[in-house]
Amino acid sequence: MVRLLEEYNKTVKSEIMKEKGYGNPMQVPTLKKIVVNVGAGDAVSNSSALEEIIGILTLITGQKPIVNKAKKAISAFKIRQGLEIGVSVTLRGDRMWEFFDKLVNVVLPRTKDFRGLNPDSFDGAGNYSIGIEDHTVFIEIDPNNVTKVRSLQVTIVTSAKTDEEAKLLLDKFGFPFRKDVNRS
Repeated sequence: MVRLLEEYNKTVKSEIMKEKGYGNPMQVPTLKKIVVNVGAGDAVSNSSALEEIIGILTLITGQKPIVNKAKKAISAFKIRQGLEIGVSVTLRGDRMWEFFDKLVNVVLPRTKDFRGLNPDSFDGAGNYSIGIEDHTVFIEIDPNNVTKVRSLQVTIVTSAKTDEEAKLLLDKFGFPFRKDVNRS
């Protein structure tokens, strides 16, 4: 069994039940899925960029990504409808828990000048989004073989009904939120 899933079932679930006063363990929020997305705008002019991004995401997530196509034509960006402009992976189950463990305990601490994540990046429905500017912070990527540094968008989808519940869940896993956020 995956380490963080085991920790969730043994300690985190019961701690949240006590703190929130839930009577049923099914009320406790959990991770549903993690979506990793990379925009491939330069694939319009460079055909090999898309294959490179697919290879990168496959290495990072351990799962083959899907290619996203443009829904509308945007002439200012030289994008036609149906053009391949992005790559994404949806992780569920054990792969999701393994990726989350790697993200929290390896990738974010390796990020240069990392001071914590913004606790206000929740979407109002209990989901959290992170932008990672440099894909070479992942241990699977060899920085010597990188042609272009790519940025990724990671969205953590939880079953929480509110942002407060989702933050409590992520805090229990040691999610590195910034502590000195000035709230107005």
